[in-house]
Amino acid sequence: QVQLVESGGGLVQAGGSLRLSCTASGRAASALAMGWFRQVLGKERETVAAISGNGDATFVQYSMSDRFAISKDNAKNTVYLQMNKLRTEDTALYSCAADSSIPGRRYLGNGYEYAYWGQGIQVTVSS
Repeated sequence: QVQLVESGGGLVQAGGSLRLSCTASGRAASALAMGWFRQVLGKERETVAAISGNGDATFVQYSMSDRFAISKDNAKNTVYLQMNKLRTEDTALYSCAADSSIPGRRYLGNGYEYAYWGQGIQVTVSS
């Protein structure tokens, strides 16, 4: 069983930055593809970014690719989401997910491929 704990969310002004962290336990992060997804109440979940087990493949939602970046420190079993130039529309519950059996790079951004999910962390961007 894999447990995921997110941190780093909170309230930030538009234009600011936040870095989210997600630490995995129960399995080495090097064996896990990990991703960030977000959801606003009443809307569908949206993929933000994902990264493969060894970090050699990444996916970042195109609409966010100039502001968000994903990275991973397998020594710390942690994946990071650096979010810059935040906008009010980035306000959402951000959830970390992980899986050891993503079938390939093209599936990294597919939330349905992930078996393990964190509780989620709120990010609120004020105007």
